[in-house]
Amino acid sequence: MSSKIALVTGAGSGIGRAVSIALSSAGFAVVLAGRRREELEKTATLALGETRVAPADVTNPESVKALFSELDRLDLLFNNAGMGAPAVPMDELTFEQWAAVVNVNLTGSFLCAQQAIRIMKSQKPRGGRIINNGSISATAPRPNSAPYTASKHAITGLTKSISLDGRAFDIGCGQIDIGNAATEMTERMSKGVPQANGTMIVEPRMDLKHVADAVLYMAGLPLDANVQFMTVMATKMPLVGRG
Repeated sequence: MSSKIALVTGAGSGIGRAVSIALSSAGFAVVLAGRRREELEKTATLALGETRVAPADVTNPESVKALFSELDRLDLLFNNAGMGAPAVPMDELTFEQWAAVVNVNLTGSFLCAQQAIRIMKSQKPRGGRIINNGSISATAPRPNSAPYTASKHAITGLTKSISLDGRAFDIGCGQIDIGNAATEMTERMSKGVPQANGTMIVEPRMDLKHVADAVLYMAGLPLDANVQFMTVMATKMPLVGRG
């Protein structure tokens, strides 16, 4: 790969697929990481530029090391892989359900960032950018969302730590918090989702293109400028005043 190199986790669907396509169209060579090869290959067929399909499990340290060991350079990591748990009362959650969410959303992001930093510190020209996919739920939770909310709240701490620790090595780190992008994960919102006051309402969603464009803007900045936090959301979704 001769262009700027980007690696996107969770590139086989939803936000990861949309961002991968946008980065490819903008001239990045994109490494498509995720657990499902078939879905990654679908993303590759939709991309206009150079891509590489790289199946990996972000919760497995050895799998992550193997993923990044194939890269001679890395200019951008989009830490996007994520999942949620069943929307049940906290006391009914199993340990396995809690651990699965934390392992993907938080530990997976840490493991990928760790490997990206090692590459970015040593490459020439030095530096790069990491963008973490956070969530507006981190500060305004939905009912029965403890694992997802806690893991995404922790992502904000990880973003700040990477920003601080990467500063001396020309590594920028930012976070995008997304509200109600139209993906398979949010399809249920078109049928009504629980609200903090106990009601069920249909929530507006926004086109994925707006998320991809936002990430592309963050990714396209020179390394002496950084979007630390960005929120992009469906205008009429309940967020301000939620909770």
